Amino acid sequence: MNFDFSESQEAVAKLAEQVFSGSAGADRVAEVERTSERFDRELWAVLAASDLLGVAIGEEHGGLGLGMIETALVLREQGRRVALTPLWPTLVLGAMPIAEFGDQMLRDRWLGAVVAGQAVLTGAFSEWGADDALSPSVTAARLPNGSWELNGSKPAVPAAGVADAALVPARIAGDGDDLAVFVVDLDADGVKVDLSETTSREFHGEMALRSVVVGEDARLHGADGRSIVEWILIRAQVAVAAVALGCCEEATAMAAAYTSQREQFGRPLSTNQGVAMRAADCYIDTDCMRATLLQAAWLIDEGRSAAEVADAAAVAKWWSADAGQRVVHATQHLHGGMGADVDYPVHRYFLWVKQLENIFGGGSRQLAAIGRTLAKDR
Repeated sequence: MNFDFSESQEAVAKLAEQVFSGSAGADRVAEVERTSERFDRELWAVLAASDLLGVAIGEEHGGLGLGMIETALVLREQGRRVALTPLWPTLVLGAMPIAEFGDQMLRDRWLGAVVAGQAVLTGAFSEWGADDALSPSVTAARLPNGSWELNGSKPAVPAAGVADAALVPARIAGDGDDLAVFVVDLDADGVKVDLSETTSREFHGEMALRSVVVGEDARLHGADGRSIVEWILIRAQVAVAAVALGCCEEATAMAAAYTSQREQFGRPLSTNQGVAMRAADCYIDTDCMRATLLQAAWLIDEGRSAAEVADAAAVAKWWSADAGQRVVHATQHLHGGMGADVDYPVHRYFLWVKQLENIFGGGSRQLAAIGRTLAKDR
C-alpha cells in the first residue's frame, strides 16, 4: 500500500476542507440542529457547486469519476465539522450502487441529479433483531405484468426524512434465499416513513412498505442480489469509518488546543503527564483508524477480491467503533466540565461517534466477523 496521496486526491481533500470549514462552523451546525429537517441545504448546494457530490460518479453524468479513497477524504472532512448533510447515504448507499449495478434508465434518472444537488438518496440496509441485510425483512413478489410488489419494514434508514429514493434489499418470494435490490421512490403509494431523532441529533426513519409496486427497471442487475448487498455494505462500512475518523481527528485537535490554553495551578493542563499520555493515546488510536481506513479504501480502488476487501472493511469499522469510542470519551474528559456541556462543540463529536459506532454493527459484531474469518483461514 502506498500512503502517498496522488495530486487529484490531495486536491479533493483540500477542496473538501475548504468547503466544510467555510460553510459548516459550529454556529451553523447548531443552527441546522434546530431546524425540522436537520439538513443543511445551503451546504448541500455548495457541495454540488464544488463538484464534490459527484466525486465517485462518472464523468458521463457530470461527476469527477474518482474512487473510494477520494470519497473517504470528503467524508472525513464532513466528520471534522459534524456537518448535517446526508452525504454518505447519498453517495455510498445510493449513487455508487446505481452507478455500478443500475441500468441506463436508473443511472440517467438519479446520478446527474445527485451531482447537481437535486436528489438525495439513501439505503434501507438495517434489519430488526440480530439479522443483517443479507436476511431482509422485506419480501418481493413478482406480479403477472412483470412488476414487483414489496411488503415489509426497515428500521433506522438514514436521511429517510429528506431522501427522494432508497435502495431496498428484499427476499424474493418463493425463491428461497435469493435476494434483489430495488430503488424505491419514497413518495410512492404504500411507502410510509416514521422519523426518530438519533443520538447524533439527526433523523433516521422506520420505513414501512405495503403493497408497493415497482417496475423491473427499478431492480439492480449485473450480479446476484446477495453479492450486490455485500458490495454495498463493504463500502458503507468504509464510509462510516471515514466520517468517524474525521470526528476523532477534530476532537483530538480540540482537546490539544484546550489543554494547552487552560491553566491550572499556574501552568497549562497539557504539561501534566496524565493529560499528555491521555492525549497521546487519542493520537495513536486516531492514527490506527486512519491507516486501516485508507487500506480498506485502497483495496477497493485496486479491485481486490470481495473477501479481501470485506476483511479490510471489517477491520476499519472495528477500529472506528472501538478506538473511536476511546477517543471521544477521552477528549470529552480532557475538556473537564466544558466537555459535559451538551451545547459545547466537543460534545457533538462524542454524540456522532457513538451513533456511527453501531451503524452496520458495533465493535463486538465486527470483531466476531474478523474472528470467524481467521478461524476459517487456519
